[in-house]
Amino acid sequence: MFEGVHTALVTPFKNGKIDYDSLEKIIEMQISSGIDGLVPMGTTGESPTISFEEHKDFIKRVVSYVKKRVKVIAGAGANSTKEAICLSIEAEEYGVDAILSVNPYYNKPTQRGLIAHFESIAKSIKIPVVLYNIPGRTGVNFLPESIRELLDRVDNVVAMKEATGDIAQMMNLMELCSDSLTLLSGDDNLLLPVLGIGGKGVISVLSNLLPADVKKVVTLYNQGSYEECRKHFYRLLPLCRAIFLETNPIPIKAAMEMAGYCSSEMRLPLVPLSDENHRKLKASLQHYGVSLK
Repeated sequence: MFEGVHTALVTPFKNGKIDYDSLEKIIEMQISSGIDGLVPMGTTGESPTISFEEHKDFIKRVVSYVKKRVKVIAGAGANSTKEAICLSIEAEEYGVDAILSVNPYYNKPTQRGLIAHFESIAKSIKIPVVLYNIPGRTGVNFLPESIRELLDRVDNVVAMKEATGDIAQMMNLMELCSDSLTLLSGDDNLLLPVLGIGGKGVISVLSNLLPADVKKVVTLYNQGSYEECRKHFYRLLPLCRAIFLETNPIPIKAAMEMAGYCSSEMRLPLVPLSDENHRKLKASLQHYGVSLK
């Protein structure tokens, strides 16, 4: 249901406000490039610095721009279960295809707490839930055995954006849950290995800039063109590294500005890419052949 490449959308800003003109152009570019889905208001969308009203309006705008042409998986995570439920219910009302729910952050719940958190969210809505496991950001790791228990309790948790970087853990997850859970890479630079262990795609940062190129990796793999897939992936890999020279989404927003899609403006505490890393990123983009403004 949620296979392929889904872009973790940046949130364009202009003079401190969300730049919806640039957002609409980015979405049209994404759809015309063959993307499978869009993920607004995730980590790449700077959701921690977005107000509650902005969050709701952004999701509504994305749904209205997309017009059901691709899937929309709305970020609706929070470290408060009550708040996550509220965001999830509203996203469902706006017409999204699924919600993306990240591990609660900072308060570091136990495995039982994680199960209870996601069970409460899933039971509050009828649309599918995509889990998001990123312990490097949240401080907690949702383990495969716990995910299996959650899947036995609810039937609308359908996929996992896996960003632990731990292939062995992902294999364990597939061993326990592949009958009812779609594995999506949460790291662009692990897309090929994740496909190799049974994953079905990626929620991608790089596809903000190069949606067709990231999609080609998955398409070639699904066609059985493994050697071509490998070559294409390794050509993309330096860019996958470059867009994480600093904290995401700092580099990808700089790249989007270089390519003329939107401003690199962010909200504090995120600050612009350093001059040194800006030079490195620009060199990587030019070496790949990205057209810069």
